[in-house]
Amino acid sequence: MRRDDDTLEWASGTDMMRQPTPNVKGGLSVRGARRVQEFLNENFSRKLALAEMAAVCGLSPYHFVRAFAKTFGVPPHQHVLDLRLDFAERLLLDKRLTIADIAHLSGFSSQSHFTTVMKKYRQVTPLQARMGKIKREA
Repeated sequence: MRRDDDTLEWASGTDMMRQPTPNVKGGLSVRGARRVQEFLNENFSRKLALAEMAAVCGLSPYHFVRAFAKTFGVPPHQHVLDLRLDFAERLLLDKRLTIADIAHLSGFSSQSHFTTVMKKYRQVTPLQARMGKIKREA
């Protein structure tokens, strides 16, 4: 099953976009932050190379990682995982989709990888989240 635009539109929402801190010293420019945020929101479900993300801002991967973390508060990899998990949590509301399908649509390499990442960062398994046991850190 592939992610289509209708599924993305249905499952998209405001928490899929971590808001950048504009003009932070050593961070991305406002334009660079906006461009990379748009790029990641459109491409988070596919395999992304650090060099590809850096190229969106016109930076080397080395400088991009540091500037991204200062601007968004987390490294690029963590931001992408957050986008994938937010998307997956929305998809879990649709009981017609299997957890394996949701893992695939969200950009995880397997259902096992999805379950491991969700348990680590959201403290629940996909099945527990589907049953309404989502816990969020305060």
